[in-house]
Amino acid sequence: MLIIPVKEGENIDRALKRFKRKFDKTGTMRRLRKRQQFTKPSVERRAQIQKAQYIQGLRDKEEI
Repeated sequence: MLIIPVKEGENIDRALKRFKRKFDKTGTMRRLRKRQQFTKPSVERRAQIQKAQYIQGLRDKEEI
């Protein structure tokens, strides 16, 4: 549970912004969205390999 202490005379918008930032850092929404749909391990592995190939291609272009 997140606790955001609101200081005396602090604008509620600023406190809400701090709450949103702290909530985003916990990664709760990312985990929930990931759990909504199941992906097979082979598909995840293939996506990781494709991402690695893409990044390696970018690094190779930088060297040239």
